[in-house]
Amino acid sequence: MFFFISHLINGAVGSNIILFFAILIGCFFLEDLTAIIVGVLAADKIIHAPFALLSLFIGVIASDICIYYVGKLASTHPRLAQYVEHDFTAPFKSWLERSYSLAVFSATFIPGSRFLTYTASGFFNSKFSTFISSVIAAAVIWMTFLFCVSYWFGAVTSEWIGPARWGIAGVFSLILAYAGWHNFHAYVKRKKDSFS
Repeated sequence: MFFFISHLINGAVGSNIILFFAILIGCFFLEDLTAIIVGVLAADKIIHAPFALLSLFIGVIASDICIYYVGKLASTHPRLAQYVEHDFTAPFKSWLERSYSLAVFSATFIPGSRFLTYTASGFFNSKFSTFISSVIAAAVIWMTFLFCVSYWFGAVTSEWIGPARWGIAGVFSLILAYAGWHNFHAYVKRKKDSFS
């Protein structure tokens, strides 16, 4: 996936419109990885930094809105609609309602929790205005941080280690992915233990 997104963005560098959509598509699949790639490309002066950061913000917010509406759409399905007010989902729904703004905001920073939290927000028909304001605040903080760290990394390593830095960026991305996988499995284990 790393090479696909990198190739997609590198191939789109000639046109700002195509580049914008390449970053947007990258954000729909892997937001963090896209931010890392775009930050390094901006450090190499392949992409203009303000354009890249704005494209990242729009891509992240658009993908998060889509995830919210996937959950909302799922709640209209007859088989799934029964779980909106079901005893099985009641603890999660009440937790989400109690700490909704914080849950949506912090899901951005915890790898692996974004999709579940945002889908659940739409599924349980949580307030969209609170959702979007939390998503925008979190996206501005997290994407700016990832972009700046990647930009700095790209600037420092461009002549120092050359092409090998993409491998280091890939390892960093794998660490983020592993953290998400680990968080998800730890959550599932806690839920299984609490039900037994």
